[in-house]
Amino acid sequence: MGTSSAPLASWPWENLGSYKYLLYGPLLAKAVASRAWESGSPDHWCFHLLLLFGLRAATYHFWAMFSNMFWLIRRRLIVRDGADFDQIDKEWHWDNFLILQFWLAAMALYAFPSLRHLPLWDARGAAVAILVHVAATEPLFYLLHRAFHRGHLFSSYHSLHHSVKVLQPPTAGFATPLEHLATGGLMALPVAAACAAGHGSAALLFGYTLAFDFLRAMTHCNVEVFPGRLFRAVPAARYIIGTPTYHSIHHMNKDSNFCLFMPLFDALGGTLNDKSWEVQKKNSAGSNDVPGFVFLVHVVDVMASMHSQMLSRSYASRPYSATPATVLLWPVALAFVPVLWAWSKTFVYSFYRLQGRLCQTWIVPRYGFQYFLPFAQDGINSQIELAILRANKMGVKVISLAALNKNEALNGGGALFVKRHPGLRVRVVHGNTLTAAVILREIPEGTAEVFLTGATSKLGRAIALYLCRKGVRVMMLTASEERFKKVQEEAAAEAQQHLVRVTKYQSAQHCKTWIVGKWLSPREQLWAPAGTHFHQFVVPPIIRFRRDCTYGKLAAMRLPAHVQGLGTCEYTLDRGVVHACHAGGVVHFLEGYEHHEVGAIDVDRIDVVWEAALRHGLSPA
Repeated sequence: MGTSSAPLASWPWENLGSYKYLLYGPLLAKAVASRAWESGSPDHWCFHLLLLFGLRAATYHFWAMFSNMFWLIRRRLIVRDGADFDQIDKEWHWDNFLILQFWLAAMALYAFPSLRHLPLWDARGAAVAILVHVAATEPLFYLLHRAFHRGHLFSSYHSLHHSVKVLQPPTAGFATPLEHLATGGLMALPVAAACAAGHGSAALLFGYTLAFDFLRAMTHCNVEVFPGRLFRAVPAARYIIGTPTYHSIHHMNKDSNFCLFMPLFDALGGTLNDKSWEVQKKNSAGSNDVPGFVFLVHVVDVMASMHSQMLSRSYASRPYSATPATVLLWPVALAFVPVLWAWSKTFVYSFYRLQGRLCQTWIVPRYGFQYFLPFAQDGINSQIELAILRANKMGVKVISLAALNKNEALNGGGALFVKRHPGLRVRVVHGNTLTAAVILREIPEGTAEVFLTGATSKLGRAIALYLCRKGVRVMMLTASEERFKKVQEEAAAEAQQHLVRVTKYQSAQHCKTWIVGKWLSPREQLWAPAGTHFHQFVVPPIIRFRRDCTYGKLAAMRLPAHVQGLGTCEYTLDRGVVHACHAGGVVHFLEGYEHHEVGAIDVDRIDVVWEAALRHGLSPA
């Protein structure tokens, strides 16, 4: 993490990774052994110290959650880009400073036993702390901050903090040990002064420390939270309150706005940016940055609902998997199921920029299992329809439907909405043309025979018709002879012989290429011969049961390298990889296609869309 080999430019526990939290262990063990949470315990101070630092971490975390509630704050974003994977990785251990200050505080309590028995409250101590903060902490921080912007101190230390593009609450902690030692000393100064004057209190220790963290997280949140009219009504307030816009200007223009929380000292030092309040007024008024492309998703299940930037950008920046932490939090997530069930609108989930144009992901607050409840389907269609109409009103060019939002039984692959609203300017896209292309490109050249389940579905039909044109024998598993005949009749006369209807899995016991569009139980997988590869377009993916077989992932494509602001993994996919239907919507948008892509897949367009995807820099995943 350190930018150089300079002293105190890197953390001593840097190689520990997440095991660094064991550094809290000794004091935690002492607290547990002495039952420190009980008021009569001689080590009650251990409990208070652990509680304080837990609350400090929570303060930054809740501000980070707020900073990623894009549905709530998108209009008042200061830098209108998301934190990308590189920034998230840089700031992964942003909370190192809390460990450092935790042990410094513990040592102070050991050195000065009187601090362990502070009274609950002393109003005079609060007055002393405020006075010292204004008279000492603020001007000293201002001078120190300016010093860190010069020569060796900047290149060896402070440049690390300025190496990220988008401010977020974790950025406040993203600095070198030397800077945090200095900042921590200034933060402790008012409380230490109050204690030295004989007016220290537990309330002051908690209150001042948490207020300091609250304001630090707020100024780094990338959202303008103060109304512009406040500074018009009370002009003096602009010199007392440092806003998120004010601090963001410092990161854009490193020669101005050095203050901690009070711009007064920038005014006195001649480093106040003249445009600070004009920009703040503009940001507080908000602006509508209309996306060109929207991908409409839904919640997969209770566990996956926690895979969100809003809850944890670190967790969301890696492919989804259940972890011990998510298992423990499952009851909490379950408690929010009724809340999402009652939610009647889609909201902005994440965003990125492609060729400079804004692309957003909106989410329908519905869980996967709800799509299979007959009584819930009308309500789900209503929400999808409202999202399409909202996108149409905003001026969105393309809205792409993900997974179950385009279910054939639900709305005919989006055809229902196009039929209801023939005048839509926004293009509704299911993206399955590219999904079919990705699956077909996975099948090795020279394959003579495949076994296809879900054979008469939208994707199954397109895959079967495409392969039979190539002379590949397709065993289509379907119980309905009528639906099979309908698909077979769409094929050219000379290709119809390559489509064969089968009704049992046993028919494929010698075929090593299975294309799975209908969920397979482990027992059904047993009919595949050893060495079979399971290509699949079924949601959820089938269980990897056979060790002597291989399993493909859901169809997906890698976005171009020039994508900006992407910091969320799409479900179980790797970074920068999106489901093929998402990529299909992107291609539709970039190509400027004027047609809706709904209903049945046009087999003649499979190769066209594939070539367009490659031309725009998308690549197979």
